[in-house]
Formats: sequence, structure tokens, C-alpha cells
Amino acid sequence: MASPTDLNSWQDAWEKAQPRLSAIWESLSSNTSPEPRPIRVGQLDSELLDQELVHLLQEPLKSALSLVNSSLRARFETELSLVIQLTLYKLSMWNTGASYGAKLQDLRYVVPSTYGLPLSPSGLPRRLLLLHGTLTIIVPYIHSKLRTHALSRAWPDAPSSDRRRKAWELLTLAESTHTLLGLLNFVSFLWNGRFRSIADRLLRMRLVPSSRLVKRDVSYEFMNRQMVWHAFTEFLLFLLPLLSARGIRRRLKRIGSLLNPAKLTSILPRPIARTLGAAPPKDTSKTAQPPRGKFWSMSPDQCAICAENASFNLNLSEPANAFSSLAATTSTPGVSSALGADSDTDSIPTFPIYTPYIASCGDVYCYHCIAERLMRAAEETDGQDGGWECLRCGDIAQGAERLTAMHEVDAETSDYEFSSDPDFTDMSASMGSYSASGMSDDY
Repeated sequence: MASPTDLNSWQDAWEKAQPRLSAIWESLSSNTSPEPRPIRVGQLDSELLDQELVHLLQEPLKSALSLVNSSLRARFETELSLVIQLTLYKLSMWNTGASYGAKLQDLRYVVPSTYGLPLSPSGLPRRLLLLHGTLTIIVPYIHSKLRTHALSRAWPDAPSSDRRRKAWELLTLAESTHTLLGLLNFVSFLWNGRFRSIADRLLRMRLVPSSRLVKRDVSYEFMNRQMVWHAFTEFLLFLLPLLSARGIRRRLKRIGSLLNPAKLTSILPRPIARTLGAAPPKDTSKTAQPPRGKFWSMSPDQCAICAENASFNLNLSEPANAFSSLAATTSTPGVSSALGADSDTDSIPTFPIYTPYIASCGDVYCYHCIAERLMRAAEETDGQDGGWECLRCGDIAQGAERLTAMHEVDAETSDYEFSSDPDFTDMSASMGSYSASGMSDDY
């Protein structure tokens, strides 16, 4: 426990220190707090955000102009950018004293003095904002239009004594001077963090934090997302070449065929299929109809593949479209009824067979038609035992051979004769995915 003498000494020391503590407190209260230091990267990011905002607003308007007239986009692209920039300047700088990019970075513009000057709604002088908008928006627009006009009129290629050539040299000199001044201003900005652009330096306009407490939270969410997508893209680029798209498509087709109820009923025994409720009704017809293709009743002197290709041609300006060619040549009841026309068997065939080749099923097609279908079928099955379904008989054609002999065609049924060539050409030599078969007995 302290003695009374010690307490008196402490009390005397405290009273002697009071005048000095009061002087220190008064000096601290009289000094103004230092201004918060603006961050350089925030000022640069605000400029990039403003440019991205203009770009995002331009794209929908450009697309709309392209839909109205394709030439409008090229003619009024610079004017459209000018209108967007002026609108954004009015809504941001004129009204609030900061661009939208600066607002996102918690920055605003300040000027040295506003005494005696008419102010805008943002509190900045109107004359200063008008000059700033002219330097940052109007002058670049005039430069862009002047440069485009000079290049379209071939000012750089004019003679050296021509006024156009001298004007082009002055324009080039002005561009070089502006680039050099911009570089020097950027170096100075990196040094002291003030006056981001040349216009800001000329008008003494600085970007400062909007609040005293400067806080910059760097979010790495966007960076992490980009890294994930980049890694995923690289993985796909590595994996996709190793996968066989045809094999996957073939397996999906097999799975789809297995899931088909008709296929299940053909695989499962009838009592089990009937128990599962998937058994089809028994066929009460005494005679089963032979398999038929899509163009089973088409005249034999015409190529069914050419007719099918023409059925997909919906260009009405061509004579061999779906509505004229098939209705005039096919006698297939389904096709004729769908087109609403009857075929004329006595007329010249619309789809004659050129370089006739006979498929393994016995039907005759053009060489190019049957070769294209067999090659496509071989690619879809990756060279395995597949084949192409004939459009006439519905059987699977595994190959084709050059037609060397034909049975005599009755003159009453058709006036068209096939052209034959004694030379024998086997298609299996050029298409190793399928083998050629012998000629049918019907021909």
C-alpha cells in the first residue's frame, strides 16, 4: 500500500504535465487530416470499365441496325458511339461528377477551385465539364471521321505538293505528338498517381476517393472462374480427339434400338413379352407382304436416290424441286398422294440413271448416288458389317457393281434404255468398307 508521501509526489507530477499535454492536444486538433491517396490501379480500372460499358451498349444497337439495313451499321457506327458516349457523360459526369467506372471504383472528380463559376448538378463548373467532354469525346470523333475521309480519298498517295498530302502529314504529326504526350503523362501518372489522362492534366481535374476510408477488396472469384474454365477447355481439347464420334453415335443408336418396344418384343419370348404387356398382336394375315422401300413402285429406269435427293430440294425456282419432279416421275402411291399428282410413265424419265450400277440387292442406281450412300453407310458403321437400306426393296445393300448386261425392257412399258459398258468395274476396290456382290439374276 502506497504511503501518503508517494501519492503526493504522483499528484504533483500529473499537475506539472497538464500544460504540456494541453498544448499537444491543441496542436493535434488544429492539424487537418491528410487526404486519402487515390490508388492508381483503381483509376485505370475505371477507364477500362467505361470503355466496356460503351461497347456493351453498342452491340445491341449495331445488331438492330444490321437487321434494318446492312449498310447502316458501317455508315453510322462512329455516330452511334458518339451518341452513347454523350448520353453516358450527361448521366454520369454532368449529374454526379464521376463516370460509371469511377463510381464502381469509389472515385470522383475534384477541381482546385469553383468560386464564382456556374456549377452543374454534380457541383463541378459547367465550363470545365464542357471542355472536358469536348476533349474526351468530340475531338476523338472528329479525328476518327477525318482519318476515315482521308484514307477513303487516298490522301497518303497524293503528290507531295498537293494540299491533301500536306494535310495528311499534319494529321500524322498531330497523332505522333499526342501519342508522345500520352506516354509522358502516363509515366508521370505512375510516379505520383495524379491526372490519369492529358485532358485531366490540362483542366487540373483529379480523381480522388469518394470517402475518407479507402478500402479496396480484391475479389479473386472472377480469376478463379477463368482458371477453372481454362483448365476445363484444355482438358476437352486433349480428350475430344481421343473419342470417336461415330462410335459413340453408333452405340447410342444401338441403345435406342434396344429401348424400342418393337425390338424388345422381337428379342423376348412371346409369353414373357405378353406378361410385360409389350407383346404385339398376332398376325392374322395369311400371307406376309414382302419388304418394300420408300420408292418401291418407282419406274425401274429411274434413280430412286436422285428422286429422294430432289424431295429435299425446296427451292421453287429450280425445275427439279420436290413438288414438280417427284409428282411427274414417281408412281409411288404414298409419294404421289402426298404431292397431289400422278406420274406419267410414258414420258421421258426426269431422273435417268447415269452410269448404272447394280447393288447387291438387285436394284440399279446411278454410280455417284450409290457410291455416296454406301460410303456414308460405311463411315457411320466404321467399316463394320452394316450396309445401306435400299429405297426400292428395303433390303440392306452391302456393295455394288458396274451393270454389264440388262434384260430386255419391254417397249410397251418404257422407251428408255440403259447404257451398258462391257468393261467391268468393281466398286469394292475404291471402298474397302464394303465388298462387291454378284449381279442379280433379274438383270
